[in-house]
Amino acid sequence: MNDSSWGAPPRPDHWGPPDQGPSREVPSAGAAYDAYDAPSKTQPMPVVTDTGTGIADREERDRGAARVSGPLFREETPQEPMPSSVPPSTPQQPQRPAQPEKKRAGRDLRAAIGVGVGLGAVIMASLFVVKAVFVGVIAVAVVVGLWELTSRLDERKGIKAPLVPLAVGGAAMVVAGYARGAEGAWVAMALTSLAVLVWRMTEKPEGYLKDVTAGVFAAFYVPFLATFVAMMLTADDGPWRVFVFLLLTVVSDTGAYAIGWRFGKTKLAPRISPGKTREGLVGAVTFAMAAGALCMHFLIDDGQWWQGLLLGLAVAASATLGDLGESMIKRDLGIKDMGTLLPGHGGIMDRLDSLLPTAPVVWLLLVAFVGS
Repeated sequence: MNDSSWGAPPRPDHWGPPDQGPSREVPSAGAAYDAYDAPSKTQPMPVVTDTGTGIADREERDRGAARVSGPLFREETPQEPMPSSVPPSTPQQPQRPAQPEKKRAGRDLRAAIGVGVGLGAVIMASLFVVKAVFVGVIAVAVVVGLWELTSRLDERKGIKAPLVPLAVGGAAMVVAGYARGAEGAWVAMALTSLAVLVWRMTEKPEGYLKDVTAGVFAAFYVPFLATFVAMMLTADDGPWRVFVFLLLTVVSDTGAYAIGWRFGKTKLAPRISPGKTREGLVGAVTFAMAAGALCMHFLIDDGQWWQGLLLGLAVAASATLGDLGESMIKRDLGIKDMGTLLPGHGGIMDRLDSLLPTAPVVWLLLVAFVGS
């Protein structure tokens, strides 16, 4: 505290009780004491200058008074009293142990189920009513899948695979496979690849090699593999073969999801798809083999239950590999889904990832087991 700012409080021994006056006479210290003893009480207290240890004693008492009476400086603000409605101290409640978070599905299940049921109804209606209509459904799915794939390649990697020859050639490939079998499919695949090479020549040469390579890959990955579904349809019991193919693939995916979501702990391929587990793969194999045995026995002409076990095992393996293959593509592109056309599922390619590589496997095994 600065003595020049505030008058030092009087010493207790200077004054007696108020009604008795000074207890003993104090020698005059000059004009300061004369002014203080003047009758007027409105005059400000003068500055008293002192030396020696008395200053230190008074400063110590002043600091103590400041601590008791509150802040002495303008910038120091007193703390507001605590409202009476708030208790001064609240006893701490015992903390409850943290509950483990429940597993949640990664997608909107209601939307996914609704879209799946709608697609299934369209497919089944076209499949068992008019075969040609189902071939058209395959061609439309192929064109949309090619559009999604080429769009993501352009957006994420700057790869401009020509969509026009791919879409026209892909639809023609499906029709050729249905009308002419494997020979027609291979011829359409070759012509589509040639069309991709020629179409890309109309643009600048920079990036030509990567663009045509991606185009040929897209032609093989989407329309050529889908052609085997159309080839299955040409048999006498073709609609039932396609139905078994679709059912086993869906059952495999469902078994993998159900068992993996409930019991999955060990990652199957964490660098490619962290969500897939070995327990889910066991579920896929179990569900697919059981469904395959039932389907071959009841739905396929001359089919045997043990053939269905092998068919289900092959479907589970190819569907899992197909899912991992597209997961690798999406991880390379840095995306989660190929599109947003199907709520709860993503894009068309996100539903074809398991079906495309499974189609040639089912077609070949059915031909080997019961003929074409």
